[in-house]
Amino acid sequence: MTSGKPLRVSDFDYGLPTEFIAQHPLPHRDDSRMMVVDRKSGTIRHARFREFSDAMSAGDVLVLNDTRVLPAKLWGTSGEAKIEFLFIRETGPGSWEVLCRPAKRVRQDDTVLFPGGVEASVAGLAEEGRRILGFGKTDVRALLHGAGYAPLPPYIKRARQDETTRPGDIDRYQTVFAKKEGAVAAPTAGLHFTEEILRGLKAGGVDIRRVTLDVGLATFQPVRAAVVEDHKMLEEIYSVTPAVARAVNAAKTEGRPVTAVGTTVVRTLESAWQDGEVRPGRRTTSLFITPGFEFHVVDRLLTNFHLPQSTLLMLVSAFAGYDLVMKAYREAVRERYRFFSYGDCMLIE
Repeated sequence: MTSGKPLRVSDFDYGLPTEFIAQHPLPHRDDSRMMVVDRKSGTIRHARFREFSDAMSAGDVLVLNDTRVLPAKLWGTSGEAKIEFLFIRETGPGSWEVLCRPAKRVRQDDTVLFPGGVEASVAGLAEEGRRILGFGKTDVRALLHGAGYAPLPPYIKRARQDETTRPGDIDRYQTVFAKKEGAVAAPTAGLHFTEEILRGLKAGGVDIRRVTLDVGLATFQPVRAAVVEDHKMLEEIYSVTPAVARAVNAAKTEGRPVTAVGTTVVRTLESAWQDGEVRPGRRTTSLFITPGFEFHVVDRLLTNFHLPQSTLLMLVSAFAGYDLVMKAYREAVRERYRFFSYGDCMLIE
C-alpha cells in the first residue's frame, strides 16, 4: 500500500463467493480450519484449530473476552407491521435502546406488541434506525430469554422466527467461557474453543485471563465513509480487572507474549494501555485501529475472517500489515475457507 495517501475504505475490499459464507456452525467447535500467518517471514500455512495449543508455551498469556450474548433479536408488531428488533442495551429502568427494521414503521409514541402480550411504548427516536422503548415494570431480560433469538448477523440466513434453529443458534453463537451478559454479537474468535482445549492450555502452563467488552453496534457498524479516517466508531464498554492488568503488565515486562482472542480483546487491551502499562477499570472506548496504529500490548492475534471494508479487517491489517493480510484473504478464498461468524479462523504470529 502506498504510504502518505489517505486510506480509502475501498482498499479493504476483496472478492468472496457467497457460498463461502458459513451459514451454520460445524458439528464440533474445534473442527475449524486455522490459517497461520507469520508476520516476520510473511509465510502462510494451513492447520486446524485443534493445533492452536501447539502455538502456545508455558508462561504465555492468553486473553479471552468473556462477554455473554443476550438472545437479543425479537419480533414485535407496530400497527399492522411486523418489525424485527435488536435489543442493544438497557438505558434505564424499563427502558431499552433497540435497532428496528423497518425503522420507518416505528414512530414516536407508537405502541409495540411483543410475544406474551408484552407492550412497549416508543419513548424516543435515535439515529440509524434506533429507538428507545419503554417497558414499564416488565422484566425485559426474562422476555428475551423466553422468546428471543440469537442476534445472528444478516449474512447468516434464517427463516423469520424459525423455532427449529433457535436452540442451536442460542447455544453455538456463544463461547463456552461466556459469563457476563451484555453483548449483542458474539466475540467470534472465541467460538472455536472447547472446555477440553482450555483445560489443556491451562495444564500446559498458559496463563488464561479474561476481559469483558460488551460487543455492540460499534463492532459491526457499517463504514459509510469513503476515507477510512472519516469513520467514527461508536462507544462500547470494556472492563479489565486489577488481576488481569497485573498479569499482562508482568508478561510485557518479562518478554512473555500476550495473545488476544479476537479483535474485541485487542481493542480492550490497547484501550486500557495508558502511561506505559495496562490500567484496570471499567471504561468506554471508541478506539478505531487502522494501519499505522502502534500496538503496545498484543503480540499474537487469533481472529475470524472478516467482512470486506469492515473496521475489523482494518484492525487485522494494522496488526499484520495490509499487503500480508490481503494476500492471506486471497489464499483463504482459493483454499475455500469458511468465512465470518460461524467460519474458520486465522492465527497471526
